[in-house]
Amino acid sequence: MFSSIVYHLSSIVFLTAFLVAASFAGEPNLPEIQAPWMKGEKLTFSLSWGFVTAGYATLEVKPIADGKTEFLTFATGNKTINKIYPVADTIYTRVRNKGLMTEVFRKRLHEGSYHNTSVIRFDRKGEKAWLSDTVFTDMKTRKVKRSADTAVAIQGMEHSIMSAFYFVRTMPLTVGDTSRFSAVSGKKRYELKVVVHGHETLKTDFGKLQTIKVEPMLDGDGIFNSKGRIFIWFTDDDRRIPVLMECEIALGSIKARLIERK
Repeated sequence: MFSSIVYHLSSIVFLTAFLVAASFAGEPNLPEIQAPWMKGEKLTFSLSWGFVTAGYATLEVKPIADGKTEFLTFATGNKTINKIYPVADTIYTRVRNKGLMTEVFRKRLHEGSYHNTSVIRFDRKGEKAWLSDTVFTDMKTRKVKRSADTAVAIQGMEHSIMSAFYFVRTMPLTVGDTSRFSAVSGKKRYELKVVVHGHETLKTDFGKLQTIKVEPMLDGDGIFNSKGRIFIWFTDDDRRIPVLMECEIALGSIKARLIERK
């Protein structure tokens, strides 16, 4: 069950990322991102299905030297879940502050007996993204089940999934607007759109907050197996904090609720 929760919540981030990456492609002059959270931020979420809290996730922003920033994400199950199905997923991203352009993206997944490490290095001048992906049968011995290295042609302005997720927080998000984009994942091209539904007041651990509800959507055949709709509620202010993310599934919905912010 927890692996399903992780999968669907990842879909929320991934789909939003493709929407934003597509909208930014080809922009010649990249702005210096001045969002309040660029000074440093840590958000903690509970991951739940129905009334069951299965785990927790953190999203962290760390400013570093030379006009660059690190994004770190970690997800794990609660104590009970980890005894049955141990989960420890991490994502590391280093970006340039101008346009949040990714230099390095690294993902490490440890879910039960599944262990995967993938790295993407962006060569903007050479217009290539270099991907290395490895699945291990045993992490202690580092025995490799399969491994692949790939070079993907880019136009120089593409985001990684995490830099794009943060970039969406800088968008105006005007109610009633529907933006349409195209994006490439692997060897396929997709038509995407993002719908800004409206303002809602949510009851949260921080009191009642004014939010703006966004729905990222994929036209036609999806790159995700999930057929449910995905919604994200951002605070309706300059911080655009994601206080709730929800993915509808056949048996209800999976949610990530913000429970702590620093």
